[in-house]
Amino acid sequence: MAKSNPISLCYFSIPFFVLSVFFSASLAAPTESLYTTFLHCLTQNNTDPTISNIVFSQTNTSFSIVLKNYIRNARFNTTSTTKPLLIVTPKQPSHVQSTVICAKQVNIQIKIRSGGHDYEGISYVNQSPFIILDMFNLRTINVDIKNEVAYVQGGATLGEVYYRIYEKSKVHGFPAGVCPTVGVGGHFSGGGYGTMLRKYGLSVDNIIDAEIVDVKGRLLNRKSMGEDLFWAILGGGGASFGVVLSYTVKLVAVPETVTVFRIEKTLEQNATDLVVQWQQVAPTTDNRLFMRLLLQPITSKVVKGTKTIRASVVAMFLGRAEELVGILGKQFPLLGLKKTDCIELSWINSVIWYNDADDFNKGAKPESLLDRNLNSAAFGKRKSDYVQKAISKDDLEGIWKKMIELGKVGFVFNPYGGKMAEIPADATPFPHRAGNLFKIQFSVNWNDPAPNATVGFLNQAKVLYSYMTPYVSKNPRSAYINYRDLDIGINSFGKNSYEEGEVYGTKYFNNNFDRLVKIKTAVDPDNFFRNEQSIPVLPGKA
Repeated sequence: MAKSNPISLCYFSIPFFVLSVFFSASLAAPTESLYTTFLHCLTQNNTDPTISNIVFSQTNTSFSIVLKNYIRNARFNTTSTTKPLLIVTPKQPSHVQSTVICAKQVNIQIKIRSGGHDYEGISYVNQSPFIILDMFNLRTINVDIKNEVAYVQGGATLGEVYYRIYEKSKVHGFPAGVCPTVGVGGHFSGGGYGTMLRKYGLSVDNIIDAEIVDVKGRLLNRKSMGEDLFWAILGGGGASFGVVLSYTVKLVAVPETVTVFRIEKTLEQNATDLVVQWQQVAPTTDNRLFMRLLLQPITSKVVKGTKTIRASVVAMFLGRAEELVGILGKQFPLLGLKKTDCIELSWINSVIWYNDADDFNKGAKPESLLDRNLNSAAFGKRKSDYVQKAISKDDLEGIWKKMIELGKVGFVFNPYGGKMAEIPADATPFPHRAGNLFKIQFSVNWNDPAPNATVGFLNQAKVLYSYMTPYVSKNPRSAYINYRDLDIGINSFGKNSYEEGEVYGTKYFNNNFDRLVKIKTAVDPDNFFRNEQSIPVLPGKA
């Protein structure tokens, strides 16, 4: 993200949970007993003589480091946050198989983490006793340019994927997120999108095979798992059906030169009319162009002591600047784009620029995409909505007033259209296709660790979300599974009843929810793979 922009372009991860007595320090002995029992099971079920090295108990000196490395939200990096009893860090597929078998045998819940960017921390926080299956070592990436495919393990980061493609080709890429430290497993499991979604769709629209460890510990590929389960893991949410080990993806073509720009305007500079026109243009323009719109309250430089709204159009175009200026000169005259506003660069450098323009301007190289930025996180909260009818100027002005009144919560508008409107809503579990103009991300970050600060900022997000009700999708009011939001649903901390699942499931998956439930019930009838917002099983089956 550009340092000047407090709304993150990048994922990071993220209410405080009541600490269970079970997790008190006085229970080190039971924890060690679990460690001994679990390790014995692993050695009985795996021939790897080094398998003991992948298990970390709470008394291990490296436990805290391993846990914190992939916590991407400071809200879940506190002494009061519930901790896993064990962390398992598999280095090969058989380690995952043995972990699933042994977790079932000792009756302990697994949370699966592959990057830590889930906004509510559900991959590494739980209310009842649990272990973390941390995938960060499973990061193999094999790029086959001849056949234009890549094999990618779930613990790899998006930055690593982009870099490994770049090593083999300067005219290939992959449509996924703008934050390099996001883990592939979590990103793909919810759909995954980035600056090429209007040209090539979601990440899951470009996956042709996958490997999963199911509840029986079997390693399955697309053929052996069957088309129903394969469909379910292409956007059906992480950790509901098993442990996805890898994906085989189709690479996409990118030109040698692409163009990026960022233009900012405040209310005093006619930002409201700009946003009105953006809604008309961004979802309908050339599908090679992705124009994200950031909206945030800032202190006005025109009228000192007052607040205003800054609108920032941040774009990537799969083509040259001259062509882009021509397109937007006709379609988006209020933007006033000039060639001098544009930067022409390679696709891999556009990834660096989009993630952090300041780093790009300082000369960051593609190798920087390999940096996992361990143990780095701010406090934050995200929510989401879909807009299916353009918001009027009068209504926008009311929204600006509410944002200024609240003080900090901003928006990220992500345009759809293009390829997204061409793919049927039931092609994958991700249903938000034709009929959606853009997706809204509600975004607020802060650095104050005081609990009252957290409560205040969380409330700001809730108030703005409530205010937006008339302007967003209805029946259901939809949401994006990768912007996980525990405000949706009853929040029974993993009880995961079917009734609760209907609440968040229909918002995340619309009409695809029922099919996901049927598949879940067939492949995991005892609901072993579960979290606070996983796919439930049919009533009476678990």
